[in-house]
Amino acid sequence: MLETDARLALIRDWLARELRLKVARIEPASSDASFRRYFRVFCGAGTYVVMDAPPDKEDVRPYLKVSRLLESLGAHVPHVHESDAQRGLLLLEDLGATLYLQRLDAGDDPGPLYADALQVLAAIQVRGGEACAQLAPYGRAELAREMALMPEWFLARHLALTPSADEAQLLGAAFEFLIQEALAQPVVFVHRDYHARNLMVVRERNPGIIDFQDALRGPVAYDLVSLLKDCYIAWPRQRVVNWVSGHRAQLRSQGADAGASEAQFLRWFDLIGVQRHIKVLGIFCRLWYRDGKAGYLPDLPRTLDYVRDTCAHYTELSALGSFLERRVVAQLPRANAQVAAHLARAADGHA
Repeated sequence: MLETDARLALIRDWLARELRLKVARIEPASSDASFRRYFRVFCGAGTYVVMDAPPDKEDVRPYLKVSRLLESLGAHVPHVHESDAQRGLLLLEDLGATLYLQRLDAGDDPGPLYADALQVLAAIQVRGGEACAQLAPYGRAELAREMALMPEWFLARHLALTPSADEAQLLGAAFEFLIQEALAQPVVFVHRDYHARNLMVVRERNPGIIDFQDALRGPVAYDLVSLLKDCYIAWPRQRVVNWVSGHRAQLRSQGADAGASEAQFLRWFDLIGVQRHIKVLGIFCRLWYRDGKAGYLPDLPRTLDYVRDTCAHYTELSALGSFLERRVVAQLPRANAQVAAHLARAADGHA
């Protein structure tokens, strides 16, 4: 709490003394899966958002770099009005408080929202050649390191499941297959978390795009699968396939490499989705066991279902699919229930 108070005092001082803003009030805006926090600042001239990123835990320089790149491509990211990278403070354009996910959960028609998101994604991918060259590669090491989170945090920590030697070999073979498939795709600018919790509904140049600081250059279908096989909301397979087909048509019409056929592009989409969702299974569990953030555990079943569904479509992943059906599917509800019971006991203890 003292650290929180100290950071908030630093923000107030920075706004008043150095930026000479007349601040009426400051309210918490949001936090995310990292150590960053956000505050909404109310001034006479309007509102801003302050990103608070303690420099011993977060480095804002990647955010600033990717923000400039995305702005240069015409994407609507929060404009950076002021920055103090040394102290981890950014004064940002306020994009409001309405996430895509809120509108979709409320029953809004996804068609117009996704049309906007897909149009912007195509523009980033087509125009982003020079910007992409300034990003680190989404290479073998990164892909492998991400998938390794799943056996460690999802299987071992959450499910208390230790794969046999044969099962470990099976997982290793599946991961290697997914790496090779990912590296075979055309390379584009990759946001890495382009989904309904990181897209804001805004009046002008929709959507507003946030949480992009981990961008890399990598597989063309990665951001597409983040959006359309979203870990927080699911759509019927045929609707997803139609969106994928439409996106491929957009890319081709602008001269981008979108594969030799719709079948190849859909395969790229599905298989990079398995890589991503294997990673996410590990990350969601790590957020609880390492960072004390349990809010992502209810999204594990949906994420696992994406992997299971794709394994059923591709013979190269049939062994992985069998392992999941045999050893994992029945264990997940039990593990999630144990955490829920633990949280309920803790809440009763604090009541």
